[in-house]
Amino acid sequence: MSPWIKSYRLVLPLILTAVLTFLSCTGQVTRDITTGELQGHVQYLSSDMLKGRQTGSEGDSLAAVYIRKQFEMAGLVPLEGNGFQEFSVTDRVVAGKSNFFILDGQEFNTSEDITPFSFSGNSSHEAPVVFTGYGLVISNDSIKWNDYGNHDVKGKWVLVLRGDPEPEKSVSGFIPFNSDRDKAMTAKDMGAAGVLFVSGPANDNEDSFESLSAEGFSVGIPVLRIKRNVADLILKRTNNTVAALEKQINATKKTAAFDTGARVRAGSDVQKTASSTRNVIMYLRGEDESLRNEYVIIGAHFDHLGMGGPASRARDTVAVHHGADDNASGISAMIELAERFALTPGSHRRSLVFTAFSGEESGLLGSRYFTDNPLVDLSRVNAMINLDMVGRLQDSSLQIGGIGTAEKFRDIITSLTDTSRFRLSLSEEGYGPSDHSSFYGKDIPVLFFSTGAHLDYHTPSDTWDKLNYPGMKDISDLVFSIAGNIANTPERLEFREAGPKTGISTVMRRKGVTLGIMPDYSGNIKNGLRADLVTPGKPAALGGMKKGDIITSINGMTVSNIQDYMYRMSRLKHGETISVEVLRNGNTVVLIIQL
Repeated sequence: MSPWIKSYRLVLPLILTAVLTFLSCTGQVTRDITTGELQGHVQYLSSDMLKGRQTGSEGDSLAAVYIRKQFEMAGLVPLEGNGFQEFSVTDRVVAGKSNFFILDGQEFNTSEDITPFSFSGNSSHEAPVVFTGYGLVISNDSIKWNDYGNHDVKGKWVLVLRGDPEPEKSVSGFIPFNSDRDKAMTAKDMGAAGVLFVSGPANDNEDSFESLSAEGFSVGIPVLRIKRNVADLILKRTNNTVAALEKQINATKKTAAFDTGARVRAGSDVQKTASSTRNVIMYLRGEDESLRNEYVIIGAHFDHLGMGGPASRARDTVAVHHGADDNASGISAMIELAERFALTPGSHRRSLVFTAFSGEESGLLGSRYFTDNPLVDLSRVNAMINLDMVGRLQDSSLQIGGIGTAEKFRDIITSLTDTSRFRLSLSEEGYGPSDHSSFYGKDIPVLFFSTGAHLDYHTPSDTWDKLNYPGMKDISDLVFSIAGNIANTPERLEFREAGPKTGISTVMRRKGVTLGIMPDYSGNIKNGLRADLVTPGKPAALGGMKKGDIITSINGMTVSNIQDYMYRMSRLKHGETISVEVLRNGNTVVLIIQL
């Protein structure tokens, strides 16, 4: 048992006391969905007390306990255990105690002069240092650029400028290639032992260190950020400075790689800490003996951004990100739906599973965990309905995605929708930026309800007082009718693939090409990337890739995770023929794929 879980059990009585105190003010469970009850749930979940419901935080725990209590009050019971499905998430990356940097016998301060990147590998090396400009290797129709030239960097440190040669341009052909991680992958492919990043004045005049992000996978070699004064000491033998080199390259648009003559002994130590979080999963048993072993899942995520962080649109603000619309609104609607189904006889011949997911904001972690560790037979799930951001109904406009994932969805929705209350925006695609995608990847028909994004999205100003509660009631009533139809109709829905299957299509279109797969984002597969879906007629399918294949290399270059895959794909061109190694049932298979 982890120390977190032990401490969680110690504070659980306090959490329950706080939750039950709030519940005593919210009234009794009622059959009708009311604006007052919807608002009460949102106000609590988005309150300062929960501090933005960051995955794994105390506020996350308070939300989970509250949701479970509401389900219990409505008459729902756990599918198993206590209604919680526990799982672990990486919540923090910190610099360990073994980071060091020594140049010409001088050891530098590991907090003031150097810092590792969160994607750094944990190892150390002593080797010469080669300056490689911006560390870019680009060859496409608009840019031919190679910062490495003919320099051999195998087994050496490379000193690399952050950013790109066009810092003044908000739109530049260099932007898709200028991320630190991509540059580190390029250095690794060139055989470098490690990377030393430095910011020139045009990139970061303050030369400040950012905090380590909990996101990302290791590139497998040490990657350190060093201050300009330290980099200038490395360049001293060549009579260069970081500022002068940055200015020269930016002005001339010419690469400038050279041996520095310096030798560095350095090492990186990055430590990841995990915390426990949980999905809340409870259900209503089906009323028809012949159908109760089939299920309709109704879900929503309850986590948000905590006090901000990389996903916040208010980047420089440390404040409670309330997440009233995202997604206290969806949770509130789901709670009210659970109550209404529980108190309405004849409403659900099939069993209804209500799932509140954590970890959505970190990459659909909760729903991925549920679908990889299901508490029901997924082959018996008739449909999954996802509610995410349903609190900002404007001009009666409601978005419903996934209608192409079952033949009957369009007819069900149009027949049950009061067009005087809603203007529907219907989308065929089963994939989308929320938890229903995890179920779509398991060949389950999905519907995704949302009122769309707004200026308060992922900012502290997404507060309870800005939600349209009458609109939420109307949406909840519509979902009740649609879910009830799906739960009661004797015939099973038949799954259909609908639309693009890749969750990174936007990135791939920006950077180049796509295989036509929906990759696994969870990172549970070590040393490879699983294809959760393979779209018929797309390059991967035409080349023989199958659902469940684990991609381990592209053109002989390793693929260990989703970020490696994105980097490899960004370097490819339309019409190119590539080799892809996959693991299939424990055996290595080589596929030849034309893009």
